[in-house]
Amino acid sequence: MDRFDAMQAFARVVETGSFTKAAETLHISRTTATQLVQQLEARLRVKLLHRTTRKVRPTADGSAYYDSVQRLLAFMEDAETSLPGASATPRGRLRVDVPSPLARLILVPALPAFHALYPDIQLDLGVSDRVVDLIDENVDCVIRGGELADQSLVARRVGELRLGVYASPAYLAQAGTPSHPRELEGPQHRIVGFRWARTGRPLACAMRRQGENVQLQGRHLLTVDDGNAYIEAGTAGLGVLWLPHYMAREALARGALLPLFEDWWIDPMPLYLAYASHRHVSAKLRAFIDWVVDLMATQPGTSPRA
Repeated sequence: MDRFDAMQAFARVVETGSFTKAAETLHISRTTATQLVQQLEARLRVKLLHRTTRKVRPTADGSAYYDSVQRLLAFMEDAETSLPGASATPRGRLRVDVPSPLARLILVPALPAFHALYPDIQLDLGVSDRVVDLIDENVDCVIRGGELADQSLVARRVGELRLGVYASPAYLAQAGTPSHPRELEGPQHRIVGFRWARTGRPLACAMRRQGENVQLQGRHLLTVDDGNAYIEAGTAGLGVLWLPHYMAREALARGALLPLFEDWWIDPMPLYLAYASHRHVSAKLRAFIDWVVDLMATQPGTSPRA
């Protein structure tokens, strides 16, 4: 039995709650993963896991052992990258999930610079606006806008997104240009709704100007859950949008969107990079986090982290 492979298999089973999922993430068969854990239990003479037909969870001894294994695996990874004769740059596979507009407009165009700095990091990029289970899906970190309510995550604020209200010229020609945000609640106007993954409800917009506060929900004839589809719906004239400036930049430049209520203020949306609290921050994850922070600081329409 290779003790390192056995400990790695055990740790992944605990994290995913499944021998099948653990085997998939380690690129081994379920039988091999099961045998490695069984051999580990035999060596330690301790039952590490409770197995049922629906879930695998650690025993009390397994939980204590898992904590030690996590520290040991993290130490081994850092030790390999810190040796004078080893590669000077972080290496390995890093799984990241980011919103689709952030990937298309900011992250992916900047990746050549990232790979020039860290040629040994293999980036596995998931692009979605959904809620990602970092443990079950074996994702190292996610980047998300808005406040994060999941207490099991460690969240680092990497920037703030300035927001605005926009509509297409075709929409404004048909519905009229509103002079006050409250007009958007009237029957002649409609909003393109963005369904917030954490609540399943369309995202509202709070605006203020000189002590006047307005909370907008609007009338939705279309609601989407993807950022790229959201902005396409707005440029197609399907309704008014509120969205981060960086998403509107291209459409504004070509005249496909026009800004509304520029003398009103919308609180910026915080942007977080989050990872599971029990996960060790490896050298490759540290490198990616620092790179994202620096990248966001250079983007128009964003503010540095608080």
